[in-house]
Amino acid sequence: MILPVQIIGTPILRKIAKPIDKEYKNLQELIDNMFATMYQSDGVGLAAPQIGKSIQLFIIDGSPLSKDDPTMEGYKKVFINAEIIEYSGKKKIYNEGCLSLPGIREDIYRNDIIKIKYYDTEFNLHEETLDDVKSRIFQHEYDHTQGVLFTDRVSSIKKQLIKNRLKAVANGKFSASYKVRTHTKKVKNVFA
Repeated sequence: MILPVQIIGTPILRKIAKPIDKEYKNLQELIDNMFATMYQSDGVGLAAPQIGKSIQLFIIDGSPLSKDDPTMEGYKKVFINAEIIEYSGKKKIYNEGCLSLPGIREDIYRNDIIKIKYYDTEFNLHEETLDDVKSRIFQHEYDHTQGVLFTDRVSSIKKQLIKNRLKAVANGKFSASYKVRTHTKKVKNVFA
């Protein structure tokens, strides 16, 4: 089932999500619905808060990026209760977008190497080191579970420059080719 993507201004996007355990009801169905939603929206990652669930769950399928980065071919994963253990490498800039901020793209600096731990769908614990694009997508989706949007990571000057565009999106002035849910009240503050 295709689920509506929550748009900036929706309060759930600013909450720190709760961990889950293997008893979480209909987990596999939720994961399947998240993948269907992500594919229909042309995304490469989707976090549970983006579909209205304040839980520490996100998915990634980097296959659409494999033309530019062959290491992304077949990189499809589910991350439950993920944590970043260590940041390393250099901070690199990359132009990011987000399904919850349609039409908004900005250059964001992120560490190019991270060490992570997470649970898979069988609740087996994994520890890995991610680099480059995998690291960037993970950090973007992980931020969603922490109530952070990528636009929170731009400079204060850039925040002033994009504030009105973000408010317009938050208040429903945008176009998206996928199912969305906006906040019902007028949004004034778009930053955490």
